[in-house]
Amino acid sequence: MPTRSAQEEYPTWIGFVFVFNLIVGTGALTLPSAFSHAGWLLGTVLIVVLAFASYVTVTFVIETMACANAIQNWKRLQFIKRDRVIEHDEDSNVEMMTEPLLLDGNGAIDDQLTDAGIEQTPLNIMYSRNQYYSLSSKIELGEMANLFFGGVGRFLFYFCLAVYLYGDLSIYSAAVAKSLRDVICAHNHSMNATDSDDVTTRCWEDSILSRFDIYRLCLVLFTGILGPFVFFNVQKTKYLQLVTVLFRWLAFSVMISIAIHRLFAQQSDPPIVPKRADINGIPYLIGTCIYSFMCHHSLPSLLTPIANKQKVKSLISMDYFLICAFYLSLALTGIFAFSDIKDLYTLNFVPNSDQDSGFLKAIEYFLALFPVFTLSTSFPIIAITLRSNLQTLFLDTNQLDSYNFFLRRVFFPLLAILPSITVCFFTESVISLVGFTGCYAGTGIQYLIPIFLVFRARQTCESMIGRGIVNDFRSPFKGNLWLFLVFGWTVTCLVLVTIDLIK
Repeated sequence: MPTRSAQEEYPTWIGFVFVFNLIVGTGALTLPSAFSHAGWLLGTVLIVVLAFASYVTVTFVIETMACANAIQNWKRLQFIKRDRVIEHDEDSNVEMMTEPLLLDGNGAIDDQLTDAGIEQTPLNIMYSRNQYYSLSSKIELGEMANLFFGGVGRFLFYFCLAVYLYGDLSIYSAAVAKSLRDVICAHNHSMNATDSDDVTTRCWEDSILSRFDIYRLCLVLFTGILGPFVFFNVQKTKYLQLVTVLFRWLAFSVMISIAIHRLFAQQSDPPIVPKRADINGIPYLIGTCIYSFMCHHSLPSLLTPIANKQKVKSLISMDYFLICAFYLSLALTGIFAFSDIKDLYTLNFVPNSDQDSGFLKAIEYFLALFPVFTLSTSFPIIAITLRSNLQTLFLDTNQLDSYNFFLRRVFFPLLAILPSITVCFFTESVISLVGFTGCYAGTGIQYLIPIFLVFRARQTCESMIGRGIVNDFRSPFKGNLWLFLVFGWTVTCLVLVTIDLIK
C-alpha cells in the first residue's frame, strides 16, 4: 500500500485548525440574525442540538471513510495474494488454484496460503493484525457514493451536492455585493433599513440610483471579475489560505470585542431586551445552523493528511465543542448588543460618517469589507467544484474529451454560475438563501447521505471482510437506533422549514 510522504502530512493540531476554520465560515456571519429571530433561550438550545446532530453524522462519514479504505486494502491484498499463488504454482509445476481467495475476517485467506505452501510475507502479517481499516487513502465523498450506492443513489448524491454548491455561490455573491454596496452608500445608510427599503432609498442624496441598483452593479462587477475563473482550473495556494484565515479570525475577534464593549457601555433607553423564544424563528435558525456546521463534504481532504490518525475522534470532538461555544459567544453578544441585527452580521459595523477616530473608522471599513476579502477567494473554487460535479452528473467523465468543445468548456461553466447570479439579481436576502440551502441541500449532505453511506458501508464490509476485524474508526453511535434518530430529526427539520415557506 502506498504511503504518504512526510511532506504531505501535518500534525494533529494543524488538522484541528483546518477543520475549525472550514466550519466557521460564512454561516457564522448569518447566525446572529437567525439567532435573534428564535430568541436567546430557544436559540441556545437549538444550536447545541444541531451541533450534536452534525457531530454524530461527521462520525458516520469518518467510519465510512475507514470502510472504503478497508475495501480498497482488501481488494489490493486479494490481487497480490492471488498473483503469488499463481506464481508459486507455476514455479512448482502444480495445478493452479482456481478458487478465488476469500477473506472471512478470521484469517481464512492466510490458511489458504499456508496450505498452498506460500510463506507469509510482512504484507500478509500487516493485514492479519486488523489494519484493514485506516484513513491512509483520500477517498472523496463522491467516490464513496460510487462505491456504496447504486445508480439512483449516485444521481441523488451528485444532484444534492450540486444544489448545495449553487446555494453556496448565491450566498457568496449576495454577501459580497451587499458588503460593497453598503460601503459605497455608507453615508446614506440607516441601521433600521430593510431590504425592501433599499429599492426606494437613494445611494447618494442627489443620485438617481437606489441602493438596490448599486447592489446589482456590484453583483455584476463581482461576477465579471471572478466568474471567468470557472472556465479554468485554479487552486487556492497555501499562503492565500493562511491570509484568509488571519483575516477571518481578526474580524470575528473584533466583532465580539465591539459587541462586548457595547454591552458594558450601553446607555440606550429603553435598554435592549431580546426575546427569549419565538417558534416562528426556528426554521431560519435550523437552516443557518446546518449550513454553519457543515464540513462533511471536505473531511477526506482534511483528515487524510493527519499524521496521527488515532487522535481523529478526539480532534473532531474538541472542534465541535469549541465551535458550538464560539457560535454561542458570537450570537449572544450580538443579540444583547444590537437592537436590530442584519442578515449579514458585518453589516452592523458599516462605516459611520460621524466617527472621528481614524483607527475606529479603519476597523469599521475592515469589518464591512471582510466578506469581500474572504468569500472572493473561495468563489472560484466553489464554482469549479460545481462545474466538475455537473459534468460528473450529466456526462461520462471517462470519455470527457469525446464531447464537443462548447459542451465541455463553455456550457457547463456557464451552467455553474449563471443560475446563482440570476437568483441574486432579484434578491439580496442572504438569510433566506442560507436558510433554503441549509435546510434542503444541507440536510442531504449533512444528514441523509452520511446515514445511508454508513449503513451501506457496514453491510458491505461485514459481508466482504467479516466481523472478526474491528474498525477502530467506527462511530461511537453504533446502533441502528442512532440512524433512525438522525433520520427522524432530518424529517422534522424539513417539515418545519417547508411549513414556514408555504405560509
